[in-house]
Amino acid sequence: MQIENKKYKDTVFRMLFNNKLYLLDLYNAINKTNYTNPDDLMITTLSGETFLKMKNDLSFVIDFELNIFEHQSTPSPNIPLRDLYYLAANLKDLMEACKALKGYSIFVTKVRKYIKEAEAEYNSSHAISLNLMADNKDIMKTLIAKAIEKSIDECIQEDILKDFFTDYRKEIIEVGVHEYSFERHMQIVKDESFDNGVQETTALFSWLKANGRQDDILKAIDDPDYLAKLFKEYEDYKKENP
Repeated sequence: MQIENKKYKDTVFRMLFNNKLYLLDLYNAINKTNYTNPDDLMITTLSGETFLKMKNDLSFVIDFELNIFEHQSTPSPNIPLRDLYYLAANLKDLMEACKALKGYSIFVTKVRKYIKEAEAEYNSSHAISLNLMADNKDIMKTLIAKAIEKSIDECIQEDILKDFFTDYRKEIIEVGVHEYSFERHMQIVKDESFDNGVQETTALFSWLKANGRQDDILKAIDDPDYLAKLFKEYEDYKKENP
């Protein structure tokens, strides 16, 4: 699934919290402070290129202290697991303390819900489902755009970040389409990697079984290093016997 990103590189999270008022609200909620002047913040978020052109980080200085925030919707090995524990333990209080973050979370939940509903509706009304298509990029962009637009309408009606969604409606739809297309792309990559791993492991074990090496299979199940050694042996065998 190809990701196009010719104009918009920021995510909705970054668009929202590049506003100093919302960013100060988030900082106060996290640190239990009571700063009231948005000009106390100096935003230092880096521009430039990132992996797949996506930028989901924020950086700012307040009271001579550098703060770096990053929003992730999928697992990221560069963020310590301990941070996740802290987030899980304090998320309820944080949401209540920061109206902007709570509103953003509600918006994201709505978008994901409506994307799933749109996919299910499409699959039930068409002969070929989306996951069986060789290229469903354009269809998915249309479904995602409609889901985001519906979510924005609901947020405005429910007075959730009403000014933000009203002022930046068009930009949010365009940024959101790219953001959720990227998220879907990463899930596809993850699924493909898992499927490839299953196929390769099955092929290896079949080769070992055919050569009477059941003991190696049993040992490899509990020993990752030994499994890696067997994969190397199997790869060498395939090169010598194309």
